[in-house]
Parts: sequence; C-alpha cells; structure tokens
Amino acid sequence: MTEPAPPPEPEPPAPDAPHAPERRRVLAYLLAAPTLAVGVRFGADAVQGQEAAAAVPSPPQPENLFDLGDLQNLVAAPTSGLISVQVHTDGTASFAVPRAEVGQGMTTAIAMMIAEEMDLPLDKVRVALADARPELLMNQFTGGSNSMRSMYLPVRTAAAVARQRLVSTAAEEWGVAASRLTVEDGVIRCGARSATYGSLAEKAASAKVRAATARLKPREDFTVLGTPRNRIDALEIVTGRKKFGMDHDVPDAKPTMVRRPPTINGTVKAVHNADAVLRMPGITDVAVIEHGVAVRGATFGQCVDALRALEVTWGRGTVDTESDDTVLRKIKAAALPMVVPPLFTKKLDAEFTFAFASNSPLEPDNAIADVRADRAEIWSSLKVPIVAQQDIAARLGLPQKAVTVHVVEGGGSFGRHLFHDVAAEAAEISQKMGKPVKLSWSRTDNFRQGRTHPMCVSRVRATHALGNVLSYEQRHTGSQTDFGHGLGEMITSAAAKLPVAGNLTFAETIFQLTQSTPYHFGATTQLLNEVPLRFNTGSMRNIYSPNVACARELVVDQLAARMGRDPVEFRRAFLKDKRLRAVLDRAAEEGGWGRPLPAGMAQGVGVHAEYRGAVAALVEIDCRPETVNRKIRDAVTGPRVTKALMVVDAGFAINPRGLEAQMMGGFNDALAMALTSSLHIKDGLPLEGSWDNYFYTRQWNTPLELRVVIMPSDSEKPAGAGELGVAPAFAAIACAYARATGTLPTSFPINHGTLGFDPLPREPSTPQSPTDGLDRAF
Repeated sequence: MTEPAPPPEPEPPAPDAPHAPERRRVLAYLLAAPTLAVGVRFGADAVQGQEAAAAVPSPPQPENLFDLGDLQNLVAAPTSGLISVQVHTDGTASFAVPRAEVGQGMTTAIAMMIAEEMDLPLDKVRVALADARPELLMNQFTGGSNSMRSMYLPVRTAAAVARQRLVSTAAEEWGVAASRLTVEDGVIRCGARSATYGSLAEKAASAKVRAATARLKPREDFTVLGTPRNRIDALEIVTGRKKFGMDHDVPDAKPTMVRRPPTINGTVKAVHNADAVLRMPGITDVAVIEHGVAVRGATFGQCVDALRALEVTWGRGTVDTESDDTVLRKIKAAALPMVVPPLFTKKLDAEFTFAFASNSPLEPDNAIADVRADRAEIWSSLKVPIVAQQDIAARLGLPQKAVTVHVVEGGGSFGRHLFHDVAAEAAEISQKMGKPVKLSWSRTDNFRQGRTHPMCVSRVRATHALGNVLSYEQRHTGSQTDFGHGLGEMITSAAAKLPVAGNLTFAETIFQLTQSTPYHFGATTQLLNEVPLRFNTGSMRNIYSPNVACARELVVDQLAARMGRDPVEFRRAFLKDKRLRAVLDRAAEEGGWGRPLPAGMAQGVGVHAEYRGAVAALVEIDCRPETVNRKIRDAVTGPRVTKALMVVDAGFAINPRGLEAQMMGGFNDALAMALTSSLHIKDGLPLEGSWDNYFYTRQWNTPLELRVVIMPSDSEKPAGAGELGVAPAFAAIACAYARATGTLPTSFPINHGTLGFDPLPREPSTPQSPTDGLDRAF
C-alpha cells in the first residue's frame, strides 16, 4: 500500500502582494524640455519601504527566490529615471523605448500603458525604438521575457506624471482647483472650458529638472490595459508598408554580401581573382575581412554572382574536426556525477540528447554601416545596442561617443539579435571600403555561420519509495553557450543579491536563475556543466528551459507509471505552486484529459513555471503509420500533433491578445524542437543551408486546433511571457509521443536521425540566385 504524497507547503506570499504599486505614490521628474517631458525614478530609494521581490520567502531554489528577471530589474533600476514620455503640440505622446521590437508586440503594450495613464486614445501614442544610450548602462537590454516586467511601472509612472502636469497647468490657467477638471481622450474640461493636451504641451514644460509625484490608476479603473488589442502596427504589416531592417535605405549604402569559408570561423589566406571580380557588372568594391571576403555592388543579385566567382584559399576554422558524434562524446564525458545513492530506494535513471538548433529569424541578418574617419553610424536590429556601440567603437578605433547606433525593428529574433555580429561586420566592411554599405547575410550564412543553440545532454536520476519521490537530480551538460552579448556585467553588478552559492560562471548563474523543479521531490539539485567548444552559440528562445523541462516531464511520466498513477493526478499531488495546479486542472478539464483515442494516438501534458508565470500544455498526437508515413515533397513528416491547448497565468495580462499570440508562437517553437528542426554538424559546418533544409514548423504539421486559455489573475503586475510557453509545450509533445508509441524518446528532435535533404555545397558559401521560384511553390 502506497503512502500519500507530502502535502503542499504553505504558499509563500507573492513578491508583489504587499502595497500594490498602483495604490502608492511613485517618484518622477519633470525634465527640462521645450514641451512636456517626464522621466521616472524607480529604484531602491523610491519605493517607499516596499520590499524587493528578492526578499520574499520562497521554496529553496535560487530561481524561486530571485530569477533572471529580478536580476534585470535590479540593475535597470538606477537609470530608469533617464527614460521619458513626451507630449507634443499636435496632442500626441511619444516614447523612445530602450528595448527592441522583433515581432513580439512590445511596442503595442508600451503604447497601451501610456494611453491608459494619460487618458489618451491609443492612436495618439507613438512608440519608437531608442538609439544606443550608454548612459542607461544595463537598462537597454531585451531578453529573458523581461520587457514588460521591467517597463510596466516606469512607463506608467512617467505617463501619469505627464497627465497630472497637464491637468495642473490647465487648472492654473483657468484659476480653478485641479480636482474640478476631467480628462477624456486627451482633452481637459471644466464646465464649458476645454483644452487639448497639445495646446498645453509647451505651457506645461519645465525649465529645469525637478521632482514630481502622481498616483497611478487603480486596476479597477483600467479601460485600455487588460483589454484585447490589435497591434498598433498591424495595418502597416499586412499592407507591406512596415519597415524592417532590410527596408531601410541610407544614401549610397549599396548592397553588400560576403563569401564565407567552408567551416565555422575560417579565415582568408589569399584571394586570387579580386581584380576580375571588380570588373563584373555592378561591383564597386572587394575587401578581405576577418571571416570572409566582402563584395559591394549595385544589387544583391550582382553581389551573389560576384561572391560566387571569387577564388579564395581558406585558413582553418575553430571547429573543423567537429561533427555531431564528436561533440556528443565530449559532452557525455563532461557530465557531472549524481550524488544521491539509491540506498533502500528504487531509482529511475534517464538520459536525453538535444541536437544543435538554429535561432535564425525569418529576416536574414542585416545591417547598414557608414564609417568615416572620425565617426560611424550603424542601423541594425539590436537587443543590446550599448554593448554593440562599445564593441564597434573599439574595433574601429573610434571613441564610443563617435559611434551612433540606431535600433531598427527586426523580422524576428529568437535570441539571435542579442549579438551584433552582422552590425560589427558591416562596420568593418564600411571602414575597409571607405563607403556606406547595406550588408545582408544569405539564408545559408544564417544557418551555417550564424548563432546556434548548443547540443546538450540532460541526465536525470530520481529515487522513490512508498509512493514518494525522495530525490531528484538533473545534470545538464552542453556545448558552451556564449553570453558575451551583455549579461556578465549584470551578474557582476548584482552579485551580492544573488542567492547562488559559490563562484559560478556566468552561464551557471543564469542556469540557476532560470531553472527550478516545480515538484516536491525531496532533495533536489539541478546543475549545469558546459564544454568550451568554439562554435558560434547563443541564447535561443527560453535558453535552457525547453530541454531541461522536456527531460524532467518525461521522467515525471515515468515515475507516475511506476507508481500506477495517472500523469495529471501525479503532477497535481506533487506540485508546489497553487498557480501550476490551477493551470493544470484547467488544462485537464478544457482539454478533455483521458478521453479515448485510437491506438497510436495519445495525450501528453507538461507544466512549467518561470519568469513569475505558470503554464500547462496539453496536446494530442497522432503516431499512426498512415500519419507518420504521409508524403509531403521535400519533407520529413513523422508524427503530427492534432490538438493543443495552452493554459497560462502570466500575472496581469497587459494585452490578452498579445499574450495569446506569444503562447501560440511558443508552441510552434516547441513543436519544431520536439519533432522536426535541428542542425546536423559535419566536419565543422552545419549541413542545413536554407529553410528548405531546416524543418521549422510548417503549415502541414501545425495542429488543426490550437487554443490558449488565459487564467484570471489578481496580480497587479505582469509576469514574463515571451518565452514562457516553449518549455511546457515541448514537454507535453514529448510525453504524448512516449504514450502513443509506448517508447521513451531519448533524442530530440524525433526525426534528427533522418537527414531528409541533399546538403548544399560548402563552396561557394551562397547558392546561386533563383531564376524561377514557381516550381518551389506548394
């Protein structure tokens, strides 16, 4: 007879529970400017006694006490007063947000915050992306699902102070008490009198910087925030008017491309026919750069022809002898040992391998650079523009203040734009050619020479007895993840606040600040070790969590089976967090958990908590032969997820429609990672060289039904959501596959063992320009 699982621990108070921010005064500044401008002061000395989230008691894993978002908020706080909302004479309000918009809808959410606090129509709010602002220090970083968490209070505060200043200016003009005035749609009224924000913008301006306070709207008075809204740029997107990185034009910045080596990070020994290539139609310049040969021409097509014509002798790269199997052997050899002996208990050991994956966005990497003798100007989609500015200035031998970096909207990122490789390369080319350049990487460049999510292995050991799990150990080992884009200085500056013992590396610290086990599994440890191979790696969406959670949830299903318990009931019994139990219960109810399905089909469930949010995913998968073996041209088909449900509690949902889109996007990322998309490394280079080769989620393998349920929340603040849905969806798909096939999957994606395409040649590095794409259309 089994003993019952341990009762849940008392729920710790939420970090934002005491003194809801909307009901307390916050400090801001009126800035010296021609029209009204308000900046917000948001730091430890401005919260009037409210304790930081890091001090709230929680279960004893670092991520629960102080997560990556808390770290980002902490280091951003000292410079939050340097951002401002401006009011203009035409009645609009504007804000240059120090974050990057790459399709996640961040600018829409920021506009909603301003519209709400200013009682201004949403279409009168203009949100742009700020250039690199070195005075912001670590407050211009986009990543870790932190934009809404870090910007929610500062932006609302600045907007509220702006509204109050306009109202008090009108009151002074009319000689009445401010309490008698009303505001609606950017118009202030008192009886028969009225004044628009625009008419008061100059009068309300301050001649000097001085402190100001304002009350934020209570949540019950919201009319914009918390309501589903279309993106503010939706019409421009669907009509083709929206400008992404590739759409920007700078005078005389001509198309530029690069012939690249046949291995990662190879070098140029000699170019044998540069003069002949210079005589090709349209070509203006040829230049040797650090990892290739750049060509500049009148059109990108001419650049492709020219770079393909180059005759180059190449030097070695950094991983020329590495292939999938050599990397995997090194990773397995570096795995940290388990420490809990299975004495008088039963043990469950499992090992899971995750292949290299590409974080290439839909828009190819691109940048414009205009480098002169005494200055430089860069345009690119950058998530850490201050680091980009510093590094590019050093490479060019210029003072940092002589380099202007403009952040432009990008067509996707998946973490790729945390790095500024393409911007730095464009600057190098422009300096060597002495001319402005519009650099674009080819699709093949992106997949073969771009950043990748490292191959990794997750080993798990769980011991159990008498119906309880007594220990849970997870050892996650991978090729090294590069965090050189700008997290190290954040960790260093906040080291005293981190609840992580020992002298950990930056990667280990990030692992500890993002990973935790949501179950009462006794003695629990999760450790990271990385092998310093010189691949070009980076943080892909959700960093470590998809792989870690997939391994964990598969083991949870195995534990449930050993104990003869239903997977949902087992999870519910051991979950620590009441929010996770709530989303799991809702998913089981809405998704019809346990409903009968034909042989070869099954349901799977996964849960995950991160970024102060909670998600449950429930999927149904079809692994029947007629589905697995269906024929689609140039595709590896395999199992198909037919139905999916995501239930999310992300705190206060600023824009429920945007949150729903984030969950859908996360699910499709997970579907690709679980079933179809990976890189095959051979002799120092990925074999994948295009989207045709790399099987990211396609229309034919998306579920016919994908629903998102947003749980009601009484939280006063948003949680992080941009990456939150990937890990539980990955886990649910893997668990469904295991139940449908009766086998435990141990290598991901499921189809990695099948190549499914003929690799493009290693040289030339870019395929020939297409002449007729009609035969490629479905």
